[in-house]
Amino acid sequence: MAQEKQVKTGMLSSRHWKAFLVIIAGLFTFGGPYLAYVFIHLFKASVAISIVSGLALFMVGLVLVWYLVRNKIIT
Repeated sequence: MAQEKQVKTGMLSSRHWKAFLVIIAGLFTFGGPYLAYVFIHLFKASVAISIVSGLALFMVGLVLVWYLVRNKIIT
């Protein structure tokens, strides 16, 4: 029997999209905590809102990294 090659479709088929997703994951993961600092000092926002928004972006970054590792984009 002949083996069939599985062709990936969508965003993960292009190496440009893969690189873009890795960069976005890094920005969210490492930039999320700095967002709290920016909100507190530059925008004079509430400390609670700043920390929650920074934590939310950090979590989005971690989920995106987990997704990329699971799909073997990041090894």
